Amino acid sequence: MTSIFVGSDLSYAVKQRTSFLFQVAAATTPHQRVRREVMHASSGARVEECAHGELDNRMYRVVSDPGDFALSYRAEIELSAEVVDPNELDEIEHPSLPAAVLPFLNPSRYCESDRLMRFAYEEFSTVAPGYSRVKAICDWTYSHLDYTLGSTGPTTTACDVILNRTGVCRDYAHVAIALCRAIGIPARYVAGYAVKLDPPDFHGFFEAFLGQRWFLFDATRLAPVGGLVRIGTGRDAADVSFATLIGSAALRSMRIWAVDADPDDELLREPNTAAAISTA
Repeated sequence: MTSIFVGSDLSYAVKQRTSFLFQVAAATTPHQRVRREVMHASSGARVEECAHGELDNRMYRVVSDPGDFALSYRAEIELSAEVVDPNELDEIEHPSLPAAVLPFLNPSRYCESDRLMRFAYEEFSTVAPGYSRVKAICDWTYSHLDYTLGSTGPTTTACDVILNRTGVCRDYAHVAIALCRAIGIPARYVAGYAVKLDPPDFHGFFEAFLGQRWFLFDATRLAPVGGLVRIGTGRDAADVSFATLIGSAALRSMRIWAVDADPDDELLREPNTAAAISTA
């Protein structure tokens, strides 16, 4: 069992009445439990919790009048990850895939897997199928891209990143997801808090469907996957943006953190190549 304390503080200058949709609260899964949490919005704004999307991601809707607005979130999370020998994880043939997994083989807004099929097969078709092939995709992404803050924007796709060879965590995840899908492995985007991420921020991981379960990967190698606290899951980052707004407001400041209660926890060591980790 792993205990992690997470939090986020977001501050905005609101120019006109604005409706915010925030995805900053930790999810609940069979392997992730929210032991306690507090959400607070300034200016007496009412916070409405709702479920969003096919995977019922937690979302908070807040309406703010012009002026200063701040949102804070604090939580204690308990993780009980499922740890498996990677050698036991095979790819599942298409006829045997669960129906709920099939949409994560399709191209999406930021993951144009249909445009990358030839490239993916040329690079990875000879790699042993299963966990080792997903790891090879992560290794390729890590070795061929430069992690550069501010190098990409809200319209940057996986194909753009492969051409420009630079990006941030969400771009690394999008490239790996697109390559997995292109070669027939269901893959999806995971947004969350990450222990030992420097500098602290919301982080983009991804999951691949192997051996009838979703397993976590981080193509950036910036944080141990055993220390991810899941916020939301989707086809790509468009489904799990930490903040979406209708109106006019500018982000003034953002502070994110994730601290493990036991720094000697084996799952929080990196790199950890001896185990495959699932928290879905």
